[in-house]
Amino acid sequence: MVMVAETISLGILALPRSLKVVGMIPGLILLIGFGILASYSGYVIGQYKIAYPHIHSMADAGEVLFGRIGREILGAGQLLFFVFIMGSHILTFAIAMDAITDGKYCNIIWMVVGLFLSLVFTIPRTLKHLSFYSIASFASIIGAVMITMIGVSITKPGYINGVPSIGMWPRPGVSFHDAFEAVNTMVFAYAGHVAFFSFISELREPRDFPKALAFLQASDISMYIITAVVVYYYAGVEVKSPALLSASPVVMKVAFGIAMPTIIIAGVVNGHVAVKYLYVRMFRNSKDDVMHQKTLKAWGSWIAICATLWVLAWLIAEAVPVFNHLVSLTSALFASWFTFGLSGMFWLDLNLKWEQRGKMWLPTWKRGGGWRKWFLTMVNIGNVIIGALLASSYP
Repeated sequence: MVMVAETISLGILALPRSLKVVGMIPGLILLIGFGILASYSGYVIGQYKIAYPHIHSMADAGEVLFGRIGREILGAGQLLFFVFIMGSHILTFAIAMDAITDGKYCNIIWMVVGLFLSLVFTIPRTLKHLSFYSIASFASIIGAVMITMIGVSITKPGYINGVPSIGMWPRPGVSFHDAFEAVNTMVFAYAGHVAFFSFISELREPRDFPKALAFLQASDISMYIITAVVVYYYAGVEVKSPALLSASPVVMKVAFGIAMPTIIIAGVVNGHVAVKYLYVRMFRNSKDDVMHQKTLKAWGSWIAICATLWVLAWLIAEAVPVFNHLVSLTSALFASWFTFGLSGMFWLDLNLKWEQRGKMWLPTWKRGGGWRKWFLTMVNIGNVIIGALLASSYP
């Protein structure tokens, strides 16, 4: 359930608009295709964890792949990814409050309020009741989405003369930038992989991870398809991002109110992981075991890291004040690699080795070959290429 709550969050709110940009048929193909690829890449992460039990984060995996430099690069990328997600939660909080209050106050005020609330809830150094928070977060976003789907199915804001104003294919004049922004938004919806190593480490039996992954992927693929299709079908050309804005004013306010727990909780969970990463890096090797103390130095360091990261997140939200733009940018910069590209590298590292033959270095199988190995090699090379293409697609 923690994995489901961490993955099914703000990304689902941007999917209906993505269908509007790329069209219903290509959109569904992309949603299903990315879902299948994300399922496989998640499975590869589980395999990599079993092969290297000491891995607890993407930074640890980077060290296995590329040494100390890889650790620092992936550690920094993981940290920035969490900060961008934190920023998207601050922005969504401001959008929600602006909608609930009918725009009576400046968005900057609500962003500051969102910053303050997020900071306060991240100050506790442990998340003892994370599973309960996750259940509340999941119930919150599902409830908000259900209310929105029911609302738009009644009011039908996108109907023109009684006919849905949807497009089966991309509309004429859709720019390359808009199309790839929509594609990156879909990738963001599946971007829970960055935390998979941590989740697997918490399992009593890491080999049970495929069962949890199957439940996660069955849940998010089905929810994404249903939500995106229903909201886009009834909202049509009037569909907005976040999707809750597509409903009537009253329904929209109710939906945002229901969604408030996930807007805050999911942001705080990501923030807590980011803060703990830096906190552990600072005091892991301290002689006086500062990391587990409750001294002024320990608490002061934790609060200082919290404040720094949340202020950075607030600055990002201010710099990119449009929800779907921020989601797409986050996906292009980080999610494409953590969800697809790195997983392909993990598989290649597990299954291929390089041998010198004459003056050339050529790959060979670590444990036998065959058509299955060739097929999976192409799939994982394709994952690396997909990660690179999506990362370079955002101008």
